[in-house]
Amino acid sequence: MSRTQFDAVLAVPVDQDRDHIQGQADAPVTLVEYGDYECPYCGAAYPIVTELQDRMGERLRFVFRNFPITTSHPHAEQAAEAAEAAAAQGRFWEMHDHLYENQRRLGDQDLYAYAEELGLDVELFEKELAGHVHAPRVREDFMSGVRSGVNGTPSFYVNGTRHDDSYDLETLLAALERAAAA
Repeated sequence: MSRTQFDAVLAVPVDQDRDHIQGQADAPVTLVEYGDYECPYCGAAYPIVTELQDRMGERLRFVFRNFPITTSHPHAEQAAEAAEAAAAQGRFWEMHDHLYENQRRLGDQDLYAYAEELGLDVELFEKELAGHVHAPRVREDFMSGVRSGVNGTPSFYVNGTRHDDSYDLETLLAALERAAAA
């Protein structure tokens, strides 16, 4: 007896002007991650994504979207807003990396210290965090994930289709290589 297989697909296409993107728009493979800065599994996936980028080079475009699971991770929402506040100052990827590399230290004072280390306008950064200026953007990412079938973090999409296999280096690399060859 066969059963119907439903593929979860990206409900909101990658937008060059809106999304946080590393890599060329014309890369043959786009890897989208819905992640949570406080999630230990996302923390474990972070160096894997970096290695994938190194191995695939210009053939890979990487997109990060916020998916803070606030019921399990009390600092995830504020960390995502901090990444967006850094993005408003042109430093999203630096803050993204800092948050994952210091995942156990995501309190407000830690976030302010990271902003200072990155050379951001700390006063503006603090004001935006306090006023939750970037909360709508984080919520928009989160809801796009919900509509795309995200049911945990990290969730990866390869060329718009959810990767439902392991995200260890070799498995994910094989999926990306298959997509590049298709």
